[in-house]
Amino acid sequence: MRAPDQKEIKAKRLFITRTLAAFLFVLAAITAILLRLYWLQIQHHDHYKTLATDNRIKLLPLPPARGQIYDRNGVLLAQNITSVDLFITPDQVDDIPVVIAELQKIVTITEDDIQRFGKLRRRLRRFEQVPIRTGLSDAEMAQFAVERHRFRGVDLGVNLRRHYPFGDLTAHVVGYIGRINEREVQRIDKAAYAGTSHIGKTGLERFYEEQLHGDVGVQRVEIDAMGHIIRILETQPPVTGEDIQLHFDIELQKIAYEALGEHSGSVVVIDVKTGGVLAMASKPSFDANLFVNGISFKDYNTLRDDPENPLFNRAINGSYPPGSTVKPFIGLAGLETQTVNHLQTIYCPGHYRIKNAGRTFRDWKRTGHGTIDLEKSIEQSCDVYYYDLAYSMGIDKLHDYLVQFHFGKQTGIDMPAETSAVLPSQAWKKRRYKQSWLPGDTVNAGIGQGYFLVSPVQLAYATAVLAADGKLIQPLLAARIGNLSTFSEGTEMESIEKKDPQHWKYVIDGMLAVTEGQRGTAKRIRNEHYRIAGKTGTAQVISMKQNEEYDETKLEKEFHDHALFMAFAPAEDPEIAVAVIAENGGHGGATAAPIARRVMDAWFGIKPDEPAQTLVQEESDE
Repeated sequence: MRAPDQKEIKAKRLFITRTLAAFLFVLAAITAILLRLYWLQIQHHDHYKTLATDNRIKLLPLPPARGQIYDRNGVLLAQNITSVDLFITPDQVDDIPVVIAELQKIVTITEDDIQRFGKLRRRLRRFEQVPIRTGLSDAEMAQFAVERHRFRGVDLGVNLRRHYPFGDLTAHVVGYIGRINEREVQRIDKAAYAGTSHIGKTGLERFYEEQLHGDVGVQRVEIDAMGHIIRILETQPPVTGEDIQLHFDIELQKIAYEALGEHSGSVVVIDVKTGGVLAMASKPSFDANLFVNGISFKDYNTLRDDPENPLFNRAINGSYPPGSTVKPFIGLAGLETQTVNHLQTIYCPGHYRIKNAGRTFRDWKRTGHGTIDLEKSIEQSCDVYYYDLAYSMGIDKLHDYLVQFHFGKQTGIDMPAETSAVLPSQAWKKRRYKQSWLPGDTVNAGIGQGYFLVSPVQLAYATAVLAADGKLIQPLLAARIGNLSTFSEGTEMESIEKKDPQHWKYVIDGMLAVTEGQRGTAKRIRNEHYRIAGKTGTAQVISMKQNEEYDETKLEKEFHDHALFMAFAPAEDPEIAVAVIAENGGHGGATAAPIARRVMDAWFGIKPDEPAQTLVQEESDE
């Protein structure tokens, strides 16, 4: 046998080397694969199991049912009603515009719906459901159910939608909820509002948002490849928001709103014993339901451009010259500061002139009232008496006394954005206008004109404090939140300090004379059922020149005087206090007082008397 030569030996060695290298390479590759599998399946099993599970398991937030709002008799003012909505989950849809276009062939989806969807989509995370249409009809639900298999990431859901049964009657009191906007997203607790699309915007809905909202729950669900829920794995239920019962009486609110008739304005009624707000009408108003799911541009523009401004809450945000309705308070200030006594008289010639000043301040009665004391000055609403009293007292004393009744500051009512209006003073004018206070400013303040401004709720509150013998009751709409009452019977209330309790009696006697006296400016509302202590007021809308006569027949309606009236009843043991402002209504005795009388009659369960004959101008000018 021939011995292998060197070439053959070399070839064999090369083959063995290459075979060994290939084997080692394959072995290394297999080892690497096995190590990788070990790393994936053993070392990081839990992690990748979770990722795989997330492809079919989702955590869904469960928004809580919002607490409902009731009136004092248990009538629902803000309720939750069932609504079937159509949702899109963005991360499960490849081409959203195409999907929406296809959905439009099945259900009605407007441009407003699409715009709202776009805004919500930008705010929410991609895996969260975004409503494209709310409140589907039975026919629309049936049609979608047939076509549902075509729409990955689109599904129906049952939600609770806010509804306001009384529409415009309660819009300014209860307020409304609306979709959370970008500004609100920055201030809310995102975890607390997960899955929640709405928040209180105005009124009680906003003021008591925290109590009404409730606590969010969570649900683990299994979904299929189309993104539709297969089954619910686990549920942590949400906690329903607290219900709120009000002092507010919807039937009295109806009467107050209707009593205003064609006048824009406000009526506020307060329970003298508890401070509970029984009615708070602001007219004109609007249907709060329009705002719940996003008001259309057309509807909003209509409300915004309405010259009567129905979106404006006159009761808490309106500022009006109080006119003669503040004369009882100014009279009381005069007595308590010892500037005047109740028997002291002055002569009213129909005008008043400050010494060494050129301007003459006229009384509403050009022929004058003759010799006048405190009671007659309130009964007949003598301007000259209060010109002189305010000037003698000085603005600082007047301001410091009236501020105790919360003129010039918020009453603390449970409503957002309450105005403080204006109780003028030297410091206020300096701060506001960088000007010195003038004697004429004091004279004008004495009859509730000039810089002096009040809101209807301020006037009602001050009247209630007067009726409650100086007790500073807290004005509240809410009587009970959940199981907790907002008013504690027997709680000692802070009171205005009195120099002489008789002073209050003298003023109230004057207010009784307004409705019962021979020359009372509101004697038309006197009745045999209960006694009313009140005060009329007429507030100028435009300023008149020194020698210019006011003639409403020559003026547009918007320039007519405002009519005001404040009162409490029954005078001997007051139950309710009422404030009325009828914009451009003319005379308080002729317009505002009958409105108050109708409201008080309704509260006491008395059918309105036959309309009284119109009084002569002289007796109804205030």
